[in-house]
Amino acid sequence: MTDTMVLLHFAKADRLDVLGASVTEMSTTLVVVDELGKYSDECPSLQRLTELEWLRVQPQDSVEELIAFDTWSQLLGTSDDYDKGEASVFAAAQVHGLVALTDDRDATKVGRANGLKIHGTIWLLTRLQGLGKMTLVEICNHVDALRASGMRLPCTGPELPGWARDRGLL
Repeated sequence: MTDTMVLLHFAKADRLDVLGASVTEMSTTLVVVDELGKYSDECPSLQRLTELEWLRVQPQDSVEELIAFDTWSQLLGTSDDYDKGEASVFAAAQVHGLVALTDDRDATKVGRANGLKIHGTIWLLTRLQGLGKMTLVEICNHVDALRASGMRLPCTGPELPGWARDRGLL
């Protein structure tokens, strides 16, 4: 279950197709799709987001999901549009027993403190490498492309192998 920034930066780096070719299925929420719509002029590939076969969009229309969204909104302290994507992703992850993907450190701390399994883009890439979907060289190149798109990641491509090994990801 992925948040706005993960999909946005893959789109900005022109790597949505690579992500889609590497995952069997990924899911997000309507709130995230709506947030991404704000960037569709900058990243035309986002205009067809709901048409991607590998991306499942959770409508979050059950009472349980709406209550969870409200709870996560309060825990994350959402104001206006800020953190609504993370709140929706965390609610869906909680209700459906999924892993939440976000690179927002503050949101990650809140989510983990409240029992969610949360990981970031580096975890996703190293997991894909471990599953044989990408090579180490490819994930290092993706890290650099994502960083060039403005994504804040904890290491560069050349630093990734050591950084990931130190954290048990490789």
